[in-house]
Amino acid sequence: MNPAIEVINVTKRYGSLQALAGISLSVEPGEFFGLLGPNGAGKTTLISILAGLTRASSGEARILGHDVAADYRGARHALGVVPQELVFDPFFTVREALTIQSGYFGLRNNRAWIDEVIENLDLADKADVNMRALSGGMKRRVLVAQALVHKPPVIVLDEPTAGVDVELRQALWRFIRRLNRDGHTIVLTTHYLEEAEALCGRVAMLKQGRIVALDRTENLLRLHSGCYVELRLGGELPAQLEPRVAERREDGAIRLALPDYAEVERVMAALRESGVAVQEMEIMQPDLEEVFVQIMQKA
Repeated sequence: MNPAIEVINVTKRYGSLQALAGISLSVEPGEFFGLLGPNGAGKTTLISILAGLTRASSGEARILGHDVAADYRGARHALGVVPQELVFDPFFTVREALTIQSGYFGLRNNRAWIDEVIENLDLADKADVNMRALSGGMKRRVLVAQALVHKPPVIVLDEPTAGVDVELRQALWRFIRRLNRDGHTIVLTTHYLEEAEALCGRVAMLKQGRIVALDRTENLLRLHSGCYVELRLGGELPAQLEPRVAERREDGAIRLALPDYAEVERVMAALRESGVAVQEMEIMQPDLEEVFVQIMQKA
């Protein structure tokens, strides 16, 4: 079986700017894959190449075996992209926009699926409202619906929950999880790394057009095996622990960054020797956001 997405040594230059510097990765059918990186890392450029909106300077990219340049029609039919920008036609209602989008893919009698998408994205009460009258969050829901209207086996979500409310975020992820369970491949870019940690089985991290980490999410978390200890103390933190301070909060809590769990006992010993009482203590594992920051700093 062909990979859902296959990228082989893809580069992209805009004049003197190297947006992508030899990206290679493969996403298997049915995966929920995260594509993470700071602004300017090349995520949207890579998505634009996959969607056929931008041509790579060199390298190859395929969607389910369809080359995005040589077999554009096959690649585009297999892919649904939710763009980062709000792009909409102001002359149509929501239902009309989705019906026209179906027509672009040659789909007739698609009313039942359009109704299902509208219902799952909580757009039912806006289905016959003109696009111009929708809020930003509602317009983003319509962008998601347009990407899904032809039932693509591969779905790319570029910051789909940016600037939307909690209710939409929860409804969207319920629907996307269901699509993934049904066999759709999902690729997500997001700055909400707690979403990526909860949803993505594998993650690629980009910086300055290069992949700096690519592994299963659980492995990335395990490789960075340190921990944090958050303390509330009945006195001053001993001087020997000051180098471990990661954060001092306004409410008096102190967070220490430790390289491994064995250090917890050393922290407690230092507190006992100094006669400092521990009022509260919590031990926390690094989350994906902290791992991301560590990897970006080292890259």
